[in-house]
Amino acid sequence: MKRIVIFASGSGTNAENIIKHFQDSGLAKVIHVLSNKKDAKVLDRAKVLGVANSSFSKNDLLETNTIYDLMLQLNPDLIVLAGFLLKFPENIISAFPNKIINVHPALLPKYGGKGMYGSLVHKAVVANNEVVSGITIHYVNEHYDEGNIIFQADTQLVSTDTFEDVAAKIHVLEQKHFPLVIEQLLN
Repeated sequence: MKRIVIFASGSGTNAENIIKHFQDSGLAKVIHVLSNKKDAKVLDRAKVLGVANSSFSKNDLLETNTIYDLMLQLNPDLIVLAGFLLKFPENIISAFPNKIINVHPALLPKYGGKGMYGSLVHKAVVANNEVVSGITIHYVNEHYDEGNIIFQADTQLVSTDTFEDVAAKIHVLEQKHFPLVIEQLLN
C-alpha cells in the first residue's frame, strides 16, 4: 500500500477529495495531513475521515528539522501539496526527489510564482480578460511553481465570468483530475 502525505493551508476540499478517492482503493492511503495553520478546516476534515493530522509553525518547517524528521519517519511514497501556501523547504525536496507534487490554479507558466495563489490568481486571470484558464499539477522544486509539469487541464471562460466564477470552474477541474493524476503517479 502506497503512502500519501498531504500538506494544506486552508479549507481542505482537495485533501478531502483525495482521502476519499483512496479510502477503498487498495493502491494507496493518505496517512497524514499537515497544515501550517492550527485552525485550518483541512485538519477537521482529516479528523472526521480518520486520518492522522497535525499543525506546525512556519519555524517548524523552515528553521528546524521538525517536519523534515517527521517526513523521514512517515516515509511517504508521495507528498501532495493541496492549497499549501508556504514555500516548501529544500531539505525535504532533496530527501524526496520527484515525490512532491502541487496543484496550481492556473495554466503555468502563466500566473505562477510568489504571491500567485487562490483568488489572487483568478482575479489576475479576469483582469487580463483571459478566455481560458485551468489547473497545472507539477513537481515541486526550490522555486515557486517552476517544477516540471505533470498534467494540465483547461476550461473556457466568458467575458462575464467573475473571479468567483473562475474559481468555481477551477475547483471542478481540481476535484476531477487531482486524485486521478496521483493514482497514475503511484501506479
